[in-house]
Amino acid sequence: MKLELKRSDRVRPAKGPLLIVVMDGIGVGRGDEGDAVAAARTPTLERLRERGAYRTIRAHGTAVGLPSDDDMGNSEVGHNAIGAGRVFAQGALRAKEAIEDGSIYRGEVWGAIRERCAGQNGALHLIGLLSDGNVHSHERQLHGLIREADAEGFPTVYVHVLLDGRDVPETSALTYVDRLEEVLKPIDAKPGRRYRIASGGGRMTTTMDRYENDWGMVERGWNAQVHGEGRTFGSAREAVETFRQEDPGIIDQYLPSFVVAEDDKPVGPMTDGDAVVFFNFRGDRALEVSRAFDGGPEFDKFDRGRVPDVYYAGITLYDGEYGIPRHYLVSPPHIDRTIGEYLASAGVAQFAMAEAQKFGHVTYFWNGNRGGKFDDALETYREVASDPVPFDQRPWMKAAEVTDQTIQALTSGKYRFLRINYANGDMVGHTGKFEPTVIAVESVDLCLSRLAPVVEKLQGTLIVTADHGNADDMVERDKTGKPKRRADGAPENRTSHSLNPVGFWVVRFDGEPVALRNDLPEAGLANIAATLLELLGFAPPEGYLPSMLA
Repeated sequence: MKLELKRSDRVRPAKGPLLIVVMDGIGVGRGDEGDAVAAARTPTLERLRERGAYRTIRAHGTAVGLPSDDDMGNSEVGHNAIGAGRVFAQGALRAKEAIEDGSIYRGEVWGAIRERCAGQNGALHLIGLLSDGNVHSHERQLHGLIREADAEGFPTVYVHVLLDGRDVPETSALTYVDRLEEVLKPIDAKPGRRYRIASGGGRMTTTMDRYENDWGMVERGWNAQVHGEGRTFGSAREAVETFRQEDPGIIDQYLPSFVVAEDDKPVGPMTDGDAVVFFNFRGDRALEVSRAFDGGPEFDKFDRGRVPDVYYAGITLYDGEYGIPRHYLVSPPHIDRTIGEYLASAGVAQFAMAEAQKFGHVTYFWNGNRGGKFDDALETYREVASDPVPFDQRPWMKAAEVTDQTIQALTSGKYRFLRINYANGDMVGHTGKFEPTVIAVESVDLCLSRLAPVVEKLQGTLIVTADHGNADDMVERDKTGKPKRRADGAPENRTSHSLNPVGFWVVRFDGEPVALRNDLPEAGLANIAATLLELLGFAPPEGYLPSMLA
């Protein structure tokens, strides 16, 4: 069904194009020693604020469909909210509720797992990120799956842990490993039960690649999880402690992959008749491992060796357009009527641009977890390959290349609406390195200084915002908000997102004044879509959260 947009005479659209820039991970912090955004030199953002309208908006928790306001926002739910114009219950909340009310266990997919594992004595393998960051997963959901498996008489459960240190403190892995062992060991001690951690590795070395940047990560995870191949240790704790002794200063997300062994044999390789659940609810870093398990003989990204006959399921559907994975336990949110679809139906030419780390965010997630375009003739998507080096070593990343191609698109005259993402603040912020993150923020500001004059010459409109915070809070804090200190007095590094609001700048370069409403204190990312539509001369459709234009 073709969607229809009505014209609006409330706001006169500018003569030139509308460009929205999402500065990934650049929020509004406290302005103290932990705030790399405040420490950065950002003259362009300061000039834009003076020339146009500015306010802050919410980008975390319930404002983006997460369970509570204690939950950090992330790029996926952030771009979902911006593109949808409404707030949808996200995977974190849907998985939490399905496990708590037991509905996940009443479905057909869990029934198929039950048949293999309780009925035919196959092993259940649980793979996913072990933390309580609630961005990709939550340990309580893993614990719930384990306890249910025990209650239903599954004799064997193996957990393949991916260690975080990114959405949680950077060296907190053993906290989560120990809590998992507290769940597993009492069950493992029961007659006829074998519940163990079987393998592991850091999230940036093992399994959780995205956007096909490094299939080697998936291969390392596959070899450890499926075949039990890799460096062996007597326990996950021993593996973590050994890696830290060998490489002092290593943080959890970069820990090498490992296999837990007993009597010189891997504890839990996969065999025919087993079942596998990937328990991450966020899709971007779940797609490649799902393709490896679901891929038939035509799969060619790496040599999988002998592929056992296992029943594979995701905790949810990770890609609705391509049906990945084939089996899943919790239905994802159905996000319809996105701004991209409305504009395509209205004949508005659109341009989307980002480097590889965030390309899916301005396309797939912006379009409501939908792969592909709404109209090939009207939409152009451009991607720049990301550097295959640690981001703190090149904090400018590919911002210049993104800017080059965006300027070309602006001056081509083809596009009425353009959206781009600068990944720097988020990807460098995740390293926990303060000075490189300052450079990352300054790199984005420098690129804005190149874009703004182009939009001005075209008499267009520039919007600048962010999808969540990260670079704005680079230190761990105590309950009073003060930075925690290491023994040497330096603040403890923080690698996760923040709970801070983000900025929202609007500048019209056609001489038309612009102002933002001051009666929407709870406005968040989902209010952006209606704002964009009004600036393009359309009335926001029914159900969209209100525009922020006064």
